[in-house]
Parts: sequence; C-alpha cells; structure tokens
Amino acid sequence: MFGQNQRGSGISPKLLIAIVLAGFALSRYYCNSAFNDITGESQHISISPEQEVAMGLQSAPQMISEMGGEVTGTPYDALVRRTGQRLVDQSDAAKTIYRGQFNFHLLADQQTINAFALPGGQIFITAALLGRLTTNGQSIDEDMLAGVLGHEIGHVVARHSAEKLAQMELAQGLTGAVTMATYDPNSPNSGYIAQMVSNMLQMKYGREQELQSDDLGVRFLLQAGYNPEQLINVMEVLKQAAGPNRTPEFQSTHPDPENRKEHIRAAIEKYRGQ
Repeated sequence: MFGQNQRGSGISPKLLIAIVLAGFALSRYYCNSAFNDITGESQHISISPEQEVAMGLQSAPQMISEMGGEVTGTPYDALVRRTGQRLVDQSDAAKTIYRGQFNFHLLADQQTINAFALPGGQIFITAALLGRLTTNGQSIDEDMLAGVLGHEIGHVVARHSAEKLAQMELAQGLTGAVTMATYDPNSPNSGYIAQMVSNMLQMKYGREQELQSDDLGVRFLLQAGYNPEQLINVMEVLKQAAGPNRTPEFQSTHPDPENRKEHIRAAIEKYRGQ
C-alpha cells in the first residue's frame, strides 16, 4: 500500500553517503573551468595563475636542496638560462601570463636523469641529463637542450600542474565515495578497489599531459628557430637511460619513449605545415 513501510526496499545509509560524496566531487570538478588560449582547450582548474606562480616559487628552494643544489656561475647554467629564455621570448609562451615568471635552473645532481617544471614557470634540469644531451659525446647540443626545456615550458603554459591538482582532488573525492560504498570491516583489503580507481585516473591524465607537452615543445622549438628533430634524439637518451627493464607504458604516468617519438614526428609535420 502507498505509504506503508517496506523493509529492505530503501537505499542503505552507507550507499547514500557514497552517492553524495561522489556527486560533490564531480560537481566541484566540472564547475571549475578555464579556457587556455595556447592549447585551445577548456580545462577543469580550481586555482588561478597567480596561485600557481606562488606555489612554484615556494617549492623551488626545496627542490633545489633535494637535488644537490643549483649550479651557478658556469657556462652550463648560462646555456640553460639562455636557451630557456629564447624559447619563451620567441614562441607563443610569450603571450601567456607566465612570460615574466620563467626561471631556468641547472641542478647539481649527477645521478638523476631528469627535468621537471613546477607550477608557474620554475623549470629544472639535472646535470646528469644535461651531460647526456650531446651529439658527439663532447659539447652540449643546444637543440636537444631546447627540446627538453620546450617540453617543460609546455607543462607550464598548458597549466598541467593546476589541472593535475584538480584531477587529484576529484580522484580523492571518488576514492572516498568508493571506500564508503565498498568498505567491509571484516575485509581489510576492501579499500583496494578505491585506491585502484584513484591510481588509474591519475595515470591516464599523466600520459595525456606528457604527450601534449611534447606537442607544445615542438611548436615552441620551431617558433624559436630550433631543430625539433632533436627532441626525438632526447627520447632515445631517455630510452637508453631507462634500460631494458623500464616500466610498461600502461603502468606508468609517462608514455613509452618509442610512442612519444611517433607523436613528436606527427607534431613536426603538423606545425611545419602551418
């Protein structure tokens, strides 16, 4: 009968809470968006460019300390700064709010082969990677260096850090919802599914962002008068550094170097045709 209490026909309180948590996380994510003039895409982002710059400046000293300090007063760090600034000044990166915020750092770490960007324009390359960017085993190839720095500039102007932050907030919200819906006090591994949801969301976004930065890097290299073909050689350096036991692409936030080569070649053809 209408109005009669029927046991077992309603939604459990645990599932109802999970639905509310998931709805809040999704609503917060999709309601915060901004259009990026460089990529031509709308992004789900919850912080301003000014906040990105502040985050990067605040984090830079710690990054420098953790990577053996910063190399200064040498021809090598001067080359890094000069190459990075040329890329910014002579490419579409100059049209962004970050133009005056870029700083390029050479880190003293001789073991870690890496380059990375913090939000807002703080860009780093390790001495270990710089030393491998050669065509004859002796002098640094400026086009290869430009390929590395162009990729990192791409991360900054594409606002990948801010995008990633919003994605992580979404993943955490959905993880909480899945945990609430699936948690079983008698099964200590019941939260594993929730963690897998979070990890897979973040992996997907990471690979897409890396490929987009490769694309933007090619664009900036051509605009600044560098040879974008050398970015393909950078991929070979990364492949050799990773060795034969590197993590499969599906399980990594970075695409396989061979896959990235194909995308770089496609980007070169696309931008040279414009």
